[in-house]
Amino acid sequence: MTELPLIVGVDGSDAGLAAVDWAVDEAARLGLPLRLVHASLWERYEGALALRGPERPSVRVLAEHIVASAAERARRRNPDVRVSTAILASEPADALLGEGNNASLLVTGSRGRGELRGLLLGSVGLAVAARAHCPVTVVRGDGAGLGGTHERILLGAGNPDTSGDAVRFAFREAEARACTLDVVRAWRCPAHESVDHPALAAEPARHHEERASALLDELLREAMAGHPDVRVRRTTVEGPPAKVLVDRSAAADLVIVGARRRVGHLGLQIGRVSHTLLHHARCPVTVVPQRV
Repeated sequence: MTELPLIVGVDGSDAGLAAVDWAVDEAARLGLPLRLVHASLWERYEGALALRGPERPSVRVLAEHIVASAAERARRRNPDVRVSTAILASEPADALLGEGNNASLLVTGSRGRGELRGLLLGSVGLAVAARAHCPVTVVRGDGAGLGGTHERILLGAGNPDTSGDAVRFAFREAEARACTLDVVRAWRCPAHESVDHPALAAEPARHHEERASALLDELLREAMAGHPDVRVRRTTVEGPPAKVLVDRSAAADLVIVGARRRVGHLGLQIGRVSHTLLHHARCPVTVVPQRV
């Protein structure tokens, strides 16, 4: 069976180059081929308006330079990784989403060329993370997280029926990196709950904590049995899930969350937790879709 490649969008930006570096390391860890993709609608326009004669459209020349530079950078970083390239006449987000139909993982930078200064996450990264049907990693964060120095992966544990693929992805990553997998389930006591409720009369917090722990057991049981060598640290913590995960991302090399993908739904499909992490996490973020 042919291995599906790891695909990274390249545009010549600093964030895009960081994504290339991260993608090379990931491809090497997983033994996957790497495909570098550059896309622009200007390719289509210039193809229709190309001058006659030997002159080449300037945007095509720029695209070729961007892709060639990225490929050379990838080969210098790890010459053992198999690298291929593509230049596509399409909107970048649409191109990556199409490529994602035959990818093991899509990788983008946190911002692209021409994005507004101060923007936390570029439009391409958000669109791809919120619509792709394969896992998507947005490469962002500080030097420690990008460099993988923490030797720790963080998994935000959602509900068992929508997080199975995220769990499997997280265990595969932890095994490939030989690092610790931190699995966190955040819980809260709703303000409207009454102490008159029979299950909450004595210790309302304990009730929610025990329920969160039981959900973790259910979520992790199969994956832990299948990956006995992965070091797992499971934690239940009171607080808003997005804040809990953003805070803990400062001590992680990658944070992983699941996302629902409803078949036939064409809009953005991303929850509040994933959206917050994509904008504020201190390390790369992987969104793993689960079709429901």
